[in-house]
Amino acid sequence: MATQFESQPGEALPARGNAGKRDLIIGATADAICRHGFSGACIDDIADRAKVSRQTIYNNYRDRNALFGAVIEEVMTRANASVFDLLAGFPETGENLEDNLVEFLVSLSLNCVLNKDGRFLRKLVQTEGDRHPELFESWRKHGPLKMVSALGACLAKLTAKGVLEIDDFDVAARQLLALGHADIQMQVLLGETPSDDELERAARNATRTFLRAYAPAAPVPSTGRALASA
Repeated sequence: MATQFESQPGEALPARGNAGKRDLIIGATADAICRHGFSGACIDDIADRAKVSRQTIYNNYRDRNALFGAVIEEVMTRANASVFDLLAGFPETGENLEDNLVEFLVSLSLNCVLNKDGRFLRKLVQTEGDRHPELFESWRKHGPLKMVSALGACLAKLTAKGVLEIDDFDVAARQLLALGHADIQMQVLLGETPSDDELERAARNATRTFLRAYAPAAPVPSTGRALASA
């Protein structure tokens, strides 16, 4: 006999066990997609790994695309939460700005690029993006675009305080993110994990390049000639 937390074949998930079972289905689906891609992910294998029936999956997700879309949405929700947690600590003053930006970029790499969710999303975009563009439209709008907008807002605050001199905040945000990833991009594409020293060095290079581009222009010193001629 099934317990109150188990679903009989063909049943929708019970209320008390709903969240836990859905998490198991999402996790099993993500693993299957990582191993076999969208086309090779088997519902029977997913059901077996999640310990639910095939019909239970279809009762909660109308078809494969709905299930795969739910996986992307779940991973993006976690990824966005990590990003906005990091942005909550983004520097708000010019004090120790270089070191604080370095710390931010290192944390971003560790928590959003090199973690399990980051690797999962990156692999999906690389292997399935062309074949299933509809599944990634939500990811594009609610992932990278939302992050750029939020980071741009942080840069706007620093500009308003005279710490930076930026005309287009979204462009500057994209450039900062690209610079932060530039020195480790090849390692990441090859599936390697940069060392702590490599992450710090990449973030330091990115920050210094960014600040050289957007630091306020220094005032031109007076030569005193105007006063002398007067």
